Amino acid sequence: MIKNLLSLATLLGGAALAQDSAPELSSGDTAWMLISAALVLLMTPGLAFFYGGLTRSQSVLNTMMMSVMSIGVVGVLWMLAGYSLAFGEGGNALIGGLGNLGLEGLKDQLTGTIPTYVFAAFQAMFAIIALALISGAVVERMRFGAFLLFGALWTLLIYSPLAHWVWSADGWLFKDGALDFAGGTVIHISAGVSALVAAFVIGPRIGYPRTAHVPHNVPLVLLGAGLLWFGWMGFNAGSALSAGHTAALALITTLIAPAAAMLAWLAWESAGNGKPTAVGAATGVVVGLVAITPACAFVSPWAALLIGALGATASYWTVQFKHRLGADDSLDVFACHGVAGIVGALLTGALAWTTGSGKALPEQMLTQLISVVASVVYAGLGSWALLKLVSVLTPLRVPATQELTGMDLHAHREQGYSENETGLGAPIFLGGD
Repeated sequence: MIKNLLSLATLLGGAALAQDSAPELSSGDTAWMLISAALVLLMTPGLAFFYGGLTRSQSVLNTMMMSVMSIGVVGVLWMLAGYSLAFGEGGNALIGGLGNLGLEGLKDQLTGTIPTYVFAAFQAMFAIIALALISGAVVERMRFGAFLLFGALWTLLIYSPLAHWVWSADGWLFKDGALDFAGGTVIHISAGVSALVAAFVIGPRIGYPRTAHVPHNVPLVLLGAGLLWFGWMGFNAGSALSAGHTAALALITTLIAPAAAMLAWLAWESAGNGKPTAVGAATGVVVGLVAITPACAFVSPWAALLIGALGATASYWTVQFKHRLGADDSLDVFACHGVAGIVGALLTGALAWTTGSGKALPEQMLTQLISVVASVVYAGLGSWALLKLVSVLTPLRVPATQELTGMDLHAHREQGYSENETGLGAPIFLGGD
């Protein structure tokens, strides 16, 4: 049972858990965290719009449903066991205790100055979008049921342990002093690497890379990026777990870094093909948000500008040479989340001194590097093993005919748009998954 939160948000991240001699409930902090939790929840539907616009029209609903269903699957699992595995009292360096299964023992308890129920809900939103991010690498070809089964196992066996390592006072990376304010390693590196592994295991889309797979609805992409940016304010600033100076710093850096990343992405794009694109602008925003996430309350505003620009540069060139990775990561999850997350995590160590916090630079950089490597190895090997396990229970991939004609009718008996090949607006049943 978590009793309270030590005010280490300015040093070791908003999710640090420890004892406080005299915890007191703050209605102001609680109100801020209720709003922040709602903002982070909105990010997952925002991601659904972002991903949905990038796919073909005949698979838009299936793509969006992978994000939406993450809310259902992870929301239930977080209550049953995920929270306890990540933050449960009585744990060790690798995993939380089991005393909070079903969220037992949290009633009337405080985490810092907010009810622990609110903290648990806020952290649930992080776990939800982490799984949803992975779906972008396997859209238009992975069976819906197989994705949900993999996602359930991934949440409990990969995400929750990583969250414990980095954000629990018992976690080995927390004790080592790893800086990850709002999820660079826990969410973006783990999801990005897991997405790349999934793309390897499941294989490329039919026709890739000879056939172009272009976005079917760019306005949806822009809408999704806007909702993500809006929700990300709660994602980063909310990780302070209080309404104060730490949240203010996280908020302003979450404005600056994506703005710089968008401009950097468009500059590279214009230099390459002479035209800045709307998809490029939206992608640059998301990459900047990813890059600043681990650093947002540890670095100064000018450092945030640098992180955004460097994160966008690294991700842009990864996308340009993605074919060399040998995997069809459909929506560039690894390039935009894995790579930007790695850049952000390392730059957190390099630039944390700009606010006067952290260890000596060489020592902090080594700690950051260890946290990055640990996340990459654990998420990569763990995801490979889970995908192989799921493949024993159910096929991972849909038949070729379903992939070619689109996922929506086959998986969900409905279509995203009424203007379809049959001329009918009503759902049509074509059989199972």
